[in-house]
Amino acid sequence: MKAGKIALVAAAGAVVGGILLAERTRPLRAQTRPAIPRNIRNAALGAGCAVIVAAVEEPLTQAIAQKNEARRRGIAQKLPGPLREIAGIIAMDYGFYWWHVATHRVPFLWRFHRVHHIDPDMDASTAVRFHPADMFVSLPWRLAQVRLSGVGPRGLRWWRNIFNFSILFHHSNMKLPGRLDDLLAAVITTPKMHGIHHSVVAEQADSNFTSGLSIWDRLHGTFRDDVAQGSITIGVDDARQQDVELPHALTAPFKDQPATKMTG
Repeated sequence: MKAGKIALVAAAGAVVGGILLAERTRPLRAQTRPAIPRNIRNAALGAGCAVIVAAVEEPLTQAIAQKNEARRRGIAQKLPGPLREIAGIIAMDYGFYWWHVATHRVPFLWRFHRVHHIDPDMDASTAVRFHPADMFVSLPWRLAQVRLSGVGPRGLRWWRNIFNFSILFHHSNMKLPGRLDDLLAAVITTPKMHGIHHSVVAEQADSNFTSGLSIWDRLHGTFRDDVAQGSITIGVDDARQQDVELPHALTAPFKDQPATKMTG
């Protein structure tokens, strides 16, 4: 491994470790369940997703990104050279905003996304709590997203890195000092923003869909910052709360769905 990659891995490890430590020392919301069992369940779901992404999604999306660059196709490839990678990353971020909206408003997609939201607390481990089958369900959108955005191979790798850091950051139960959370929310998704999105109250959950730049929520009228974190109950407002447990979470999308106040 080259020195640059070692330094990058070390820096990423330090950032993750810092977030995990900050969650414990400066929590944003009081936790309602023991952390260790939750973290283990969430990590198990995340591991299944990681395998599918690495084995299926990444090779397919990279192949499309390579063709984007070679054939100068897609939105980003229409721009001058220095702007292509930045435009590709921004276009990918915007495409993911619409995918997230769809997962809340299309009943079939909500079956799988609900597994993420039913976590009764939210911290960095929630960032990886997705049903593995959700990776297959989202694949057609992701392939179209890469194709239309025109993102190149390097831009796609950067988008993945930024996306992974962003979801870890804004799912964290980390209280930022002073008004830093509010200031950052002018540009990116923050823990306070995403805490509102994970509320059991449908009107609150129907907000703050972006996973990167907060401009998308502001542009489409889905930005919200008027809910105190102490008043938020994290989770899903339905009667089948046993779906939190790992065996139930894995089978939940394939069962009759409980009466849930879907957002949208």
